[in-house]
Amino acid sequence: MTTPLPREGQGGGVTYREAIDYLFNVAPLFQNIGAGAYKEGLENTRTLDEHFGHPHRAYRTIHVAGTNGKGSVSHTLAAILQSAGYRVGLYTSPHLVDFRERIRVNGEMIPEERVIDFVENERSFFEPLHPSFFELTTALAFQYFKEQQVDFAVIEVGLGGRLDCTNIITPQLSVITNISFDHTQFLGDTLEKIAHEKAGIIKSGVPVVIGETRNNDTATLQHPEIRKVFLDKALEVNTSITFAEEKDEIINWGNGTCETRHFGTFNTQLGGLCQQRNTATILAAVQQLDMQLSIEAIHNGFAHVCELTGLMGRWQKIQDNPTVICDTGHNPAGLQYISEQLRVTNYEIRNTTQNSELSTRNSLRIVLGMVGDKDVRTSLSLLPKDALYYFTQASVKRAMPAQEIAALASEFGLRGDIYPTVSEAYQAALREASSNDLIFVGGSSFIVADLLTFLQK
Repeated sequence: MTTPLPREGQGGGVTYREAIDYLFNVAPLFQNIGAGAYKEGLENTRTLDEHFGHPHRAYRTIHVAGTNGKGSVSHTLAAILQSAGYRVGLYTSPHLVDFRERIRVNGEMIPEERVIDFVENERSFFEPLHPSFFELTTALAFQYFKEQQVDFAVIEVGLGGRLDCTNIITPQLSVITNISFDHTQFLGDTLEKIAHEKAGIIKSGVPVVIGETRNNDTATLQHPEIRKVFLDKALEVNTSITFAEEKDEIINWGNGTCETRHFGTFNTQLGGLCQQRNTATILAAVQQLDMQLSIEAIHNGFAHVCELTGLMGRWQKIQDNPTVICDTGHNPAGLQYISEQLRVTNYEIRNTTQNSELSTRNSLRIVLGMVGDKDVRTSLSLLPKDALYYFTQASVKRAMPAQEIAALASEFGLRGDIYPTVSEAYQAALREASSNDLIFVGGSSFIVADLLTFLQK
């Protein structure tokens, strides 16, 4: 049961757990309840921003939107800026294990005490507004970055762009990674409508980089209507626009290295096929920043992004023998990349097995869970049919019951057993796996969150 905060004037200290429980309950949390937490419009955000004295005006910002890849792009840009000697704020969502992952300065999470102070000192102001959880979190992040005297803050859009509460900033650069189908109940049911919402972050005089104008659901198919939305918006506000996919920057990609035309060859810490396009977007963004960044800083940012920023859950290897990988990809576009990556990775594991007898027993095991407000059927249709599945559900209200996922999955030839929790599904996969098997955990950010929480205990 949630512990209420002491009433004002009662005295007594508040713990971090109490402060977080209070935030999760006083304000609707999209991470838990989905559509019921979504608030359209910027009225509350502007009221909070004025109350705190417009803190985001005290530092330079980079604004990152997109259906997929915006987390990887945001973290890597922050890592590059840190490597160049800047003090960098990073605001992302959702968190996987700890709320404080959302708000970092040079990779360090906001202190628990600062979260407690925000709740205790400001609740008399924000409670009458009935703000969303994300509105409150954004206000806290912007204020904290000012207090920490950051030089830059990389700000990831929460949902969409035009009406997202991060859109009160006037950044030095805007980045839109890509467009695909996700959150269609809020952003629209066509690619053009979704692109229009994300194009809402494009502002007068602020250059914008577009990662790709193809739809990741059909990655080889160009969508000129998406490109036109961005071109029209840039023309409307009189700003420059760069399409990263036109620059043909990357010469070779693979085995943890990237060879480029203008940035040399460097190591990349983030694996996964989708990271090639993310890297092209990041390099185009670096070229558009009105500043000089050394090649060494760029290389270091790519090579050490996880250590520098605390990034987790992007094709993250948990262990070897058996190989365990988790990834937060959760919509058809993301899962299409993951399915192809699983095929390639499982093939590599099979080929590197020295013992031919063991090799014949090589299996792909997938711990899978999803949320009900996603396009579950399309996602399931993309997953490998030769895998052994461990169907489960995350510990959030939005989670689709494991029995329902298993029933739908059977329509697409996916077979496996049902487990009530992620930890039980994961432990079963480990017990049944041979040393040369591949275990993948994913389908939802919340599945990965439950796995990482379990592993940290």
